[in-house]
This record gives sequence, structure tokens and C-alpha cells, in this order.
Amino acid sequence: MKSNGNYDWKFSTVGGVTRVNIESGQDILHLDELDRKLWTALSCPLKNLEIDEKTMTMLDTNGDGKIHIEEIVAASKWLTTVINDPELLLKREAFIPFTAFNTSNEEGLHLLDTSKQILENLGLEKDNISIADVSDSLAIFAKTRFNGDGIITENSADDEAVKALIKHVIDSMGSVTDRSGDPGIDTDKIEAFYTALADFTAWKEAGDADKANILPYGDDTAAALAACMAVKDKVEDFFMRCKLASFNTDSASVLDVSSAKIGEISGNNLAASTNEIATYPLARVNAEHQLPLGKEVNPAWAGAMAALKAHVIDKEYPNAEYITEEQWVSILAKFNAYNAWMGAKKGAEVEGLGYDTAKTILEENKKEALLDLVAQDRALESKSNAIDKIDKLLHLYRDFFTLLTNFVTFSDFYNPEKKAIFQAGTLYIDERACDLCIKVSDMGAQGTMAPLSNMYILYCDCTCKSKPGTMTIAAIITDGDVGSIMVGKHAVFYDRDGLGWNATVTKIIENPISIRQAFWSPYRKMSKSIEDMINKRAAEKDAKVMAEANTKIQTAEIPAEGKKPEIKPPFDIAKFAGIFAAIGLAIGMVTAAIGGLFAWLGLHWYHWIIMFCAIIAIISGPSMVMAWLKLRKRNLSPVLNANGWALNARVLVNVRFGATLTSIAKYPIVKTKDPFTMKAPWWKKLLRWLVVVVCVAVAVYFILPKDMRPWWPKAEVEQVAE
Repeated sequence: MKSNGNYDWKFSTVGGVTRVNIESGQDILHLDELDRKLWTALSCPLKNLEIDEKTMTMLDTNGDGKIHIEEIVAASKWLTTVINDPELLLKREAFIPFTAFNTSNEEGLHLLDTSKQILENLGLEKDNISIADVSDSLAIFAKTRFNGDGIITENSADDEAVKALIKHVIDSMGSVTDRSGDPGIDTDKIEAFYTALADFTAWKEAGDADKANILPYGDDTAAALAACMAVKDKVEDFFMRCKLASFNTDSASVLDVSSAKIGEISGNNLAASTNEIATYPLARVNAEHQLPLGKEVNPAWAGAMAALKAHVIDKEYPNAEYITEEQWVSILAKFNAYNAWMGAKKGAEVEGLGYDTAKTILEENKKEALLDLVAQDRALESKSNAIDKIDKLLHLYRDFFTLLTNFVTFSDFYNPEKKAIFQAGTLYIDERACDLCIKVSDMGAQGTMAPLSNMYILYCDCTCKSKPGTMTIAAIITDGDVGSIMVGKHAVFYDRDGLGWNATVTKIIENPISIRQAFWSPYRKMSKSIEDMINKRAAEKDAKVMAEANTKIQTAEIPAEGKKPEIKPPFDIAKFAGIFAAIGLAIGMVTAAIGGLFAWLGLHWYHWIIMFCAIIAIISGPSMVMAWLKLRKRNLSPVLNANGWALNARVLVNVRFGATLTSIAKYPIVKTKDPFTMKAPWWKKLLRWLVVVVCVAVAVYFILPKDMRPWWPKAEVEQVAE
């Protein structure tokens, strides 16, 4: 069949649906001619698939997290251009021989040259390149000065002075990681470094020009300001308390620290109560508004006040024991010019170099030398990008055909020797192995879509000690019986790498699994209903008996002394024999009644079999028909759609194919006797024998001539004889 072009596509029926065949390099070459209506999938997610996620990311050119038809077609055109034989893509190999490159194509030739350069950098001599060769980009660029990423390292320079300069830039401005894995710098770092150098030196020189005004305490100005700022709030708090005390003399005791407050902590270790003491005023309130500088200071602030005295007070007011608010304000005013200068600081990133080093670097002006190294590195950008293309080519060369057989067609899924990329592993549960297990990304979508699949699905939360987090899977049972599967049941899931996960069933979507299961389903439901009813009645009876027993115990009378207790009569064998005789008579009457009914209806013995089969058909028939209809329509598409796929066709799982996806345990015939087998109770044995006796009696009744049948009406026998 031809579709959107002149290429003659081949088709086959796979999974009950007609699909196009992708089985040759020519099919891949003409993939752009395939009508989109004939693709099995329109898009698929990147994650939760058993295919290299790096390959899928390389295909996702628009970055939306999904692979679309357009992206696959573009990849097929590129692959078949740079590779000289598209048939090689069917091998799914992780290496490309040099003879496979299309050297008649400019890009193919460039990729071949790049591959040889990579092997040369790695010190390898061979005629092919593999994913392993390209996977370690650090090793590829470890011994090269330039690698095309526009980042230079100390290894990029030959001049020791330039190497030292690169280190200064890294120390001051931070680094960017080079392809070799070493820290490096780029154009932005270099420009920012030299701008910071110019700003810092200009700022420092402006300060030196007005040093007397800006640095009132010389080189100790910063320490002096720090000492002032450490106590500024407490000093200003003290002076405000003094003003309030002058405003209201009765408030002096309240504004000061009270003896009662100190008494509250006096029982504690005061050395450990420094934080509490530090909240008290800096000094005692006084009418002179003078801040003491000696022993009268709050002990929690004594160290800070001593630093203030040493750095500032002793230089401004030698031998002073107190300072006033005016003196404090004048001290702070001396830092105004310094604060303005510090606020205008620029180039703080290079301050660690010191002014002299910064000035020397500026004067040497090796900026152009650094930019020239970056330009030399940039010149190799095309070759460097080609390495990324080689990596992409290798991944697609290995994985592209696998993706096609799981996207354009689902042939890997329907191939017993392979597994589809959405099959995550195998779940072992209830004496069976389920191979159709899918990682779930959205349980909400599964709850909406999955019931439409007509499949029996177990949702399991899986945990593994060697991997963090929890993984949720949907395990689809396609053969066997329900057995003892229930929510909360534990199982074991093995992923495609063979790693075991502890699995717990959290949700079940019930649908028919097989015709056999559907046949027994009504009887199981009936049995369950009867069992529930018996349990309910037994529980009610037990509660009633217990209540009566409690009542009798509470109301029981102790027999008087000498009164003989009531003696139960002994076992009467005659009564027991009478019971069995009655049972035999009842069997005879039932048999006669059934025989009379059949004789009246003109029925024969084989009508029993027909009637039995009819009853079975009435009970199990509807369930089996519904199961047959659903099993014919089992469709994996809703489950995959809920997982992010956009499927364009049904993915049917019929009974025969389903049997290959779920394997059931098979045991040999064991002839040894189980010593722990529970023996049936006597009433069950009796019931079995009664059933056998009834069946034999009925059979004998219909086999014997009418005149020899027991319990036959005499009038009818005489009429038959005449």
C-alpha cells in the first residue's frame, strides 16, 4: 500500500489490529511518507519507560517532555543522511564502525573526523566509536588546552603570569565549569573582574585623598565605628531613660532595674543568665544624664563599653569617667564622612586582593591576553558541538529502531521474545508472574481511564532499600483466576534490571480474567453470600447464647444440702436406630416422588443430565457470555493514555496473547500422602454417603422395569401388565 508518497508499505495484523511494518532500513528512510493516521502512537512521554532517557531527551527538540511524530521523522531523516546504510539501524548496536559514516555528506564526514579526534584525545586506537567512549566528556577534554566552550582554565595559558591572573579572577569573581571539569572563567568573568579592579582602586584612592576627614581614627577607624555601633542602642536607651526620669521624678524607680527583678534570678547561676541581665539598662538612671564608663556599667555590657573606651573615649576625652549625650552625638558625627565613603564602595569583589595587587594588575593590563585565550577556545566551538552530535548519533543509532517498534508499531509488545519499552518488569503474586507491569505517573488519570480497558489491574506501591522513594506500578493479570488477591496483599516486583522491590496492592480494578474464572464466579458469589449470612447468624446466635448464659449464671440457685442433682437419661440406641430408619424412609419417599414426577411428565433418566446442564447454563451462562465479550475487547490503550501516551490505535490483548503475559504455577502430580491433611467431620461423610445413596436409588429406579420398581403405585403396575 502507498501512503503520502510512492513508497510501497507492507502491512500485517498484530494483536487483532492491522499495522504497518517497520522492518527494513528503507522503511526508516521513507518514514516521512507514512500517513499519520497509520501510526500506532502520536506521542509518548520521556520518563517511566525502559529506554535510555538521555536518548529520549535528545529527541525532544521542543522540550515539552513528550516525543511527537515530527521529532521522530526529523531524527530519521538526519540518521539516514549521516549513516550510509540505514539497514545498520536495525542492529541496535552501541557502537558505530567508521565505515558506517556517510563521507559523501559534509556533516557525515565532519562527524567521522570528530570521532577520530575523540579517540585520539582518549589515547585509543580502533576503527569504531562507542557510547562509552563519548559518555565521559571530562576524559575527552582532560588533556586539551581548548575545547570550544568559551571557558579558559589555568591549563589554557602558557605564561605563568597569565595563569596566576586566571587564578586571581577565579578567587575574586567565582568560576564556571569548563568541559574538562576544571574551574575556569569566560568573557563575562573577565570583564567584571577588570571593572571591579577599576572601581575598587578609584574608591580607595578617593579615600586616601581625604584621609584626615574620612578616617578620623586613622587605620583604627573601622574598629572604632564597630565599637560605637555595638553599644549604640543601649547608650541611646540610657539617655532617654534619664530624660524621662527628669520629666517625671516619680518614674525613676520604674525606669531603673528593680531589686525585685534581680531577686527573680538571684537563685540561678548568674553567669549563665547573661542574656537576661543584658536586657537591663546600661547603667543606673541619674539626674546629671551622665553615662558612667567604669564599674557602674551593667556587667553584661562591661566588655563592649571597655572596647568603646579604648578605641574612642580615651582618644577624644582622656581620663573621662563619664560622657554626656552631647559628647556621644559628637563622637558619632565624626563617622559621617567615613560612612558615606564606605557606602560608595565599589569593586568589593576584588577587595581581598588588596589595593597594591589590584593596582598592579590594572597597570600590567593583561585583559586582552585573557580575551585572546577565550577567542582561541571559541574557535573550536563547531568541533566541540560536533562531539555532542556524535553522542546524539550514537544514542539514536542504538535506540531509534527500538523506539520505532514501540511507537510506529507495537511489534516489540506482541513479540514473545521481547518486551515493550512500557513494560517495567515482573510482579510475582498469588502463584503467578505478571509480565505486563507499567510504571504509573498519574493515579488520578488511571482512575478515570483504566476501567475502560476491560482488564483486571492491580495497583501496587513498591519500595526498594537500595533506591529512595516509592514507585507505583499497574500490574495487569491476563490469565488464571482471582484466587486470594485483595487490597493489602504483599508481593515482590522485579524491575528490568533484576532489582527486587517490596510491593503492596493498594487498588484493584476488577474485570474478567478468563472464561474459567467467569464460570465459577456466580458460585463464588453465592458461596460468599451464604458464608456471610451464616457468619452473621452465628454471631447473633453466639451473642444470644452468651446473654442467656450470663442471665442463668446471675439468677442460678444453689441446691439445698442433700438434694440430688438432676441426672440426664442415658444414650438410647433404639432412638438412634429409629432416626436412621426415618432417614431411609424419607430417601425412599423423595425417590418415589421424583420418579412419579418424571413418569407423569414422561421423562427419562437422561433428562436429568439435560436438566442439570440447563441449570448450570442458566447460572453460569450470563457471566461467561459477559466475560467473553469483555475479553475480546481487552485494550491496553486506556492504561497507556492515562500514563501520558497519545495512542492512535487499539492495543488489544486477547485470551491467547494474554496467556503469554501471565504465567501460572504448574505443579507435578504428588503421590505421597500428606500427614497433616485435615480429616472431614463425621457429618460431612454422612452427607456424602446420603447423596451417593440417593443417586444410586434414582438410577436403579429408572433402570429396573416398572413392575420391579419399589414404591411404584400398584394401579399403574397392573395397568402396565394388562
